[in-house]
Amino acid sequence: MTNGKLKILFISRAYPPVTGGLENQNYELSVWLPKIAEVKTIANTRGKKFLPFFLPYAFLKALFLCKKYDAILLGDAVLGAVGWKLKLFSRKPVVCVTHGLDLTYPMKIYQKLWVGFFAGKMDKLIAVGNETIEAGARRGIPKDKFVFIPNGVDTEKFIEFHKREELEKIVGEKLENRKIILSTGRLAVHKGIDWFCENVVPLLGEDIIYLVAGDGEKRKDIEKIIASKKLEPKVKILGKVSDEDLKVLYNTADLYVKPNIKVEGTMEGFGLVAIEAASCKLPVIASNLEGLKDAIKDGQNGFLVEPYDADGYVKKINDLLKDEAYRRDFGEEARKYVIENYSWEKISRRYLEEIQKTVSK
Repeated sequence: MTNGKLKILFISRAYPPVTGGLENQNYELSVWLPKIAEVKTIANTRGKKFLPFFLPYAFLKALFLCKKYDAILLGDAVLGAVGWKLKLFSRKPVVCVTHGLDLTYPMKIYQKLWVGFFAGKMDKLIAVGNETIEAGARRGIPKDKFVFIPNGVDTEKFIEFHKREELEKIVGEKLENRKIILSTGRLAVHKGIDWFCENVVPLLGEDIIYLVAGDGEKRKDIEKIIASKKLEPKVKILGKVSDEDLKVLYNTADLYVKPNIKVEGTMEGFGLVAIEAASCKLPVIASNLEGLKDAIKDGQNGFLVEPYDADGYVKKINDLLKDEAYRRDFGEEARKYVIENYSWEKISRRYLEEIQKTVSK
């Protein structure tokens, strides 16, 4: 420690300009931890294809630098092999963030080595959701290795004043007298967007339009459902959007939905985009599932509906859309809750506290 500040070597294999929840979380850690500690970041900015080259590079660079640092922080469990080797050669404590999928990824060799061996060798595992801890325990990792710290959000990053006319430019049509429901993020199998389009959207009023900002492996399936159900007037797939357009979406929509479903071999570690939406005073309706139960507290910063409960989603959506005053007041309270519980200023301090405890041991 120098000048009373802990010195942390942070390694991230998923980092901007690549986009995604993991990349965003790792980036925010690299921004907020240096405000309260001395932090050096070694990051892979070239995506998954560069990973076979990044892992040995990160190990060698970290091995050269780590003698100057008190602890090593890994951005996720895929870096477990790097962390294990660094522990052997440097004797420095290693703390690893775990996000859910990095423990449940179904490849056999990954489960046997990365989860079954490397993860358990870390000094501490910071889980972004309680379901992640349970997933680790089911795979033989002792629960006392884990500590739960939710993902954080920059509560000032997205909130701005925007007009509905700006949203019309993004969508490409007039939205007068339309109610807007929004989902954002990668269109992965467990996100449930295809299920929502097939089972919920047809039951919603004709004045409701569902905007989906994101891309991914389920896009073609979603588009097929839209075509087969003749939902083109009610569902718009926007694809990937810029942060500027995302600000418009978050600040002009009426509701945000996160209709995740249970899929073997994958899971929602936390649900960061739902917290981003709530930070913009947008009421959130999410599935009562996995990490979303940690992100959304029913009646405080959003509402939880049982997964696959189409009628439950329809009722909650209609109840909220018919009462604009309640929706507006709830949005104000949701933002306050996010600031109090999920702001990166507070979450980064919790990270520092746990790393300090590990170093002290």
